[in-house]
Amino acid sequence: MCVRVLIIVVVWLLPVGSPLALAYDVVDVEIGGTIKGTVILKGAAPPPKAYNLITFPDPEYCGRISDGKGWRLLKDFVVNDRNQMQGVVMVVEGVTAGKPFALSIPKVEARDCQFLPFTTVVRSEHGIEVVNMDPVMHDIQAYETSITHGTRVLFNSPLPFNSKHQRGNMHATHEHVPGKSMVRQFHMSKGRTTFVMQCGFHAYMESWAIAVDNPYFIFTSETGSYEITGIPPGNYRLRAWHPSVKQEQVQMVTVEPSKTTRVDFALPSPVGRWTAHTRLKPPRFTSAVLGRPIQIEPLVERQSP
Repeated sequence: MCVRVLIIVVVWLLPVGSPLALAYDVVDVEIGGTIKGTVILKGAAPPPKAYNLITFPDPEYCGRISDGKGWRLLKDFVVNDRNQMQGVVMVVEGVTAGKPFALSIPKVEARDCQFLPFTTVVRSEHGIEVVNMDPVMHDIQAYETSITHGTRVLFNSPLPFNSKHQRGNMHATHEHVPGKSMVRQFHMSKGRTTFVMQCGFHAYMESWAIAVDNPYFIFTSETGSYEITGIPPGNYRLRAWHPSVKQEQVQMVTVEPSKTTRVDFALPSPVGRWTAHTRLKPPRFTSAVLGRPIQIEPLVERQSP
């Protein structure tokens, strides 16, 4: 294994049994319609997941993003004071011909012990690129999943540390170049269109993706709004997808020529104890378990609950 390289993982997403060609045709859409609306979270946003950095490798480096008390927070839901949700993927399902894809192979970065972005979109026959920008080792574990078909392991691949990063400098930035790449292929099973990547060393590192077979999708904005234009007239399923909302969120919609149709969604907030990862006061484990004193400083971001 080379030491002074950055590893790039490219994974190809292709549902088993799907056609390799002519799944989607590019045609001119002269009288396309528009779907727009707003997505809100119904109920209060749950507290973020919390992970005691002491219990995972590299607590000092990964603590560059923390709450200042030794906890890394993972915020699944991003909502404003009006409960409008950001980052929900709105997908028009059932379009077989229309505008061309503008989507390139998306890149997910392991940066400061988090995967960025938290959610992304991939073409069903294309892939996703994963890059390690950190001076610490990560371990990519990928799973395909769906509400009805459950979860299946896709692959497990180490992601060696980036030797271009100043390993001993906690204030160092990520101004370095990637190196050699590594390619891995896999097939998603029929009926599964979403997958999640987690780090086997740092459980608070997650990144979710949904595979689409047409370019009519968009992420909701900071105000929970979205607008999808140029849709061929017809009847479609409109999906609002968020990885932490487990119930299927779909509405049927009719797109009329050159007209705008408004469709709003209210996604249910998790109820009860939705995660086992919560902050404990005092924490169950302290630096004493390491046998050495450590200092965890949020040098990059001080997180708030």
